[in-house]
Amino acid sequence: MANATHENSPNYVRSVLGLAGWIALCFAASVGGVFFAPAEWYDRLEKPAFNPPAWVFGPVWTLLYIAMGTSAWLVWRSGGFGKARLALGLFLLQLLLNAAWTPIFFGLQAPGAALLVIIALCLAILSTALAFRRHSRPAAGLLLPYLLWVSFASVLNAALWYLNS
Repeated sequence: MANATHENSPNYVRSVLGLAGWIALCFAASVGGVFFAPAEWYDRLEKPAFNPPAWVFGPVWTLLYIAMGTSAWLVWRSGGFGKARLALGLFLLQLLLNAAWTPIFFGLQAPGAALLVIIALCLAILSTALAFRRHSRPAAGLLLPYLLWVSFASVLNAALWYLNS
């Protein structure tokens, strides 16, 4: 009797689909950028000297969304929502705040309100990383570049608000 290969096992398939799902969910947070992309309003803003060139954002966010999705998957895989309800709930909260920032900043053209959202996002990412650490240290570690980037983005958001108020 032949044994099923690892790749054909239901747990393996579930795991791969889970990883793809978590990564897709993270990329879904960026959909607001399609509807509220930087435009003339943003181009006219006075920017600080440390403002990165526009081409940096796409590659950075691509890597961050993959890391975020992998991080959530590691926690989910360790016990699902049953064992990691708080941690995964915090992850979903921070993802919602992430998705909210773009329409507020670019759509409403409200850097001040967006600053409040991004500060809340930083706190939510930190809380998520601490909660993830209880389930998977690698998962928590995967969120650190995200926290650093969003912290930098918070400073950039604050500078844009200050320079253009």
